[in-house]
Amino acid sequence: MDIKRVGIVGSGTMGSGIAEVAAKNGFEVVLRSRSQSGADGMVQSLEKSLSKQVDKGKLEAADRDAALARVRGVTDLKELADCDIVIESVLEDLQVKKDLFAELDRICAPHAILATNTSTLPVVEMAVVTERPGQVCGIHFFNPAPMMGLVEVIRAITSSDDTVKTALAFATGCGKSPVEVRDVAGFVVNALLFPYLNSAVRMLERGVASQDDIDAAMKNGANMPMGPFALIDLVGVDVTVAILDALHDENPDPYLQPAPHLRRMLAAGQLGRKSGRGFYDYSKR
Repeated sequence: MDIKRVGIVGSGTMGSGIAEVAAKNGFEVVLRSRSQSGADGMVQSLEKSLSKQVDKGKLEAADRDAALARVRGVTDLKELADCDIVIESVLEDLQVKKDLFAELDRICAPHAILATNTSTLPVVEMAVVTERPGQVCGIHFFNPAPMMGLVEVIRAITSSDDTVKTALAFATGCGKSPVEVRDVAGFVVNALLFPYLNSAVRMLERGVASQDDIDAAMKNGANMPMGPFALIDLVGVDVTVAILDALHDENPDPYLQPAPHLRRMLAAGQLGRKSGRGFYDYSKR
């Protein structure tokens, strides 16, 4: 199927990031937020991001204007009825996503693909609440979507070959390098990354080294762009715990259980950059 119009549900960073990627690469984009202020804010965020690229000489002003002209912010899900593919990027809560997929199934055109940007939840659970399980898959962009080159295309047990082929072509059309992945917890990247992050916290709990030294060791010894604690702060302690819980639910290895210190930070609201404090203090930065 030839994708021309893309619907995006979710007014967060990922939603606006995917919208930017799609619009810059020639797709028409319908951005849906629950409030008009949210929809307007997403479009404004997109305009700000594109204008920065113009200021830095990375994008022509005419290309910025053309991309913005392809984007429309809406509040009514029915505005997605004529989209060829709809990607949800809402709260990482399975019931919330299932309810949304059931509603999208009633609204969207029969040919439309329904995709989730989940980072770890089972895609098949969303597929089976629709009347089109073969047309449901995962299309997992990484944050920040405009910068990260990878997209994981997740094949649920119900996904058709045509759906996966179309999703891979769409990701390639967005200038990304997609990989096809089975519908297992964490897919590829998170299934490898978050046990590593959890191991770093357990190492800190054992007093092997300070968090600064562990971060420095992984940056300078493993050539990582940032250390594990800086990365957890960037991702969010809440997201880290949720992904580890999902991995542990599917594979009950005790080492996949979130380290106790992560649970304490979550309880204290020390979520990382988003709260101003995590492993590091961002309130004075």
